[in-house]
Amino acid sequence: MRTRAPYLLTRTWKKDAFWLYFRRMALFLLTVSAVIFLCVLLNKVSSRLGIPMLLAFIVLGMVFGSDGLFKISFTNYAVAEQLCSTALIFIMFYGGFGTKWSAAKPVAVQSFLLSTAGVVFTAVFTALFCYFVLHISASESFLLGAVISSTDAASVFYILRSKKLNLKHNTASLLEAESGSNDPMSYMLTIIALSILEEQSGGQGKSIASLIYLIISQLLYGAAFGIAFGMLSAFILRKFKFSEAGFDSAFVIGAAVLSYALPSLIGGNGYLSAYIAGIILGNSTIPHKKPLVHFFDGITGLVQMFVFFLLGLLAAPSDIYKVMFPSVAIALFLTLVSRPLAVFLLLTPFRFPVRQQLLVSWAGLRGAASIVFAVMAVSAIQSYPHGGLQHDVFHIVFCIVLFSILVQGSLLPFAAKALKMIDDSTNVLHTFNDYPDEIPVRFIQVTQPKEHPWNGQEIKDLVLPPETLLVLILRGAERLIPRGGTVIQSGDILVLAARVFTEQTNDAAREEELVEMPIGKLHDWAGKTLAEIASEKMFIVLIKRNSRLIIPKGDTRLAAGDVLVVEQNAV
Repeated sequence: MRTRAPYLLTRTWKKDAFWLYFRRMALFLLTVSAVIFLCVLLNKVSSRLGIPMLLAFIVLGMVFGSDGLFKISFTNYAVAEQLCSTALIFIMFYGGFGTKWSAAKPVAVQSFLLSTAGVVFTAVFTALFCYFVLHISASESFLLGAVISSTDAASVFYILRSKKLNLKHNTASLLEAESGSNDPMSYMLTIIALSILEEQSGGQGKSIASLIYLIISQLLYGAAFGIAFGMLSAFILRKFKFSEAGFDSAFVIGAAVLSYALPSLIGGNGYLSAYIAGIILGNSTIPHKKPLVHFFDGITGLVQMFVFFLLGLLAAPSDIYKVMFPSVAIALFLTLVSRPLAVFLLLTPFRFPVRQQLLVSWAGLRGAASIVFAVMAVSAIQSYPHGGLQHDVFHIVFCIVLFSILVQGSLLPFAAKALKMIDDSTNVLHTFNDYPDEIPVRFIQVTQPKEHPWNGQEIKDLVLPPETLLVLILRGAERLIPRGGTVIQSGDILVLAARVFTEQTNDAAREEELVEMPIGKLHDWAGKTLAEIASEKMFIVLIKRNSRLIIPKGDTRLAAGDVLVVEQNAV
């Protein structure tokens, strides 16, 4: 018995530790699932109450936090930085993947200026306010300005879509392109600010030459890898078919992560690379693009839940009131002075209407990226030789984001109406890649009676209903391709194509549907003959070119602006 006692004790201890581990794992998974369900429920509630969704996720995290009901203590900024930085990859990638380039192209120059120079101006103006008015040190002022200089794509996308803000003068596309692409510049400014603080704390820091190289390498490597990965991924998706359903989604996930990781290893801006790869891939002709957009919409939504919940969990309400005054002061200056000043400096030379510039200024919402960069800054500074900040940067930025989402986000629809920037003749969904360019149509079979007025008339003289096409004539055993001089005869069976009533579309009907596919200037088929694209295995029924209807032949050369009527399944 003496010899077996230690063995039994050890065995019992191992058994207890084993089950303790699984109990903890089960509790953790139970908590995660409960948080997800609560976030989904809050999404429904917040949309009905008019409260921004992301704010609800933050509040839920604070409820679970150390000062909340569940008393979960989480203060590990290093872990939070790693998790949130990873999540930000998908947010950045989707910012590009979901943006329709054809809609954003007319305002591409202005968007680029706002996402680069606009970010720098906003950071500098805000830093000067913090330094001269709030008497914060120069280095910490610049850090605050850098961290909150970018606008949040998730917040902007959500408000535009949920509130269906159909805005004039391509304003929606301008906001989408700017908010989706300006995080890399804010990230780069944050890196520069952290380098300055590292040098001040006794670390090595970086010389002027090193900072210049940092800026160039961030932009150059980030852009180059983003273009390369975007084009390569689009090529693979077009040329190779995956044997299993859903593998294309897995492939795109891998492409998004890889587009961030590789340039980051050599000093490039991974977020810039992920965004560029996303916008190239999202605007390329690839199979199953619309399901991919919806897939990443779901992934990004889940990631946003996680990020904002985690940031709410990390925040301590007991510390928020300590930074309330500087936070509100910075938020008001950022909203009413810094952001508008940057917008007016950059957009006035393009003769943008004042009302449009005011709306763009108000729509500069701060969000996940700003808080993630703040977490990154706190985590990095803790590792410096004499690390430490005089001010609570994280909670200051946290309060600014709360203010921005609650005040700016909630009032954005009212601001658009007050400035008379609503255009009911447009549809904001056209600016997103999940809006179908393809217009579903269906065949209609009509038999010509003996005394019909069309009998004996040429097709060119017929007056068809709008958006209705005559695509085929069945005359006995003959199949006639309609031409302008073709004469309609009694007994002919006319095959017409008309737009599908979408609410009546079902799975059985989709097999017989055709869709209209526009050919843009950047489309791979522009300038090619039908014989050259025969390998695409697509049945083209008709080509619409301006007011002409062209019967497709092998030597027919496609041109930019053509609209192809093709099989639904082929698309």
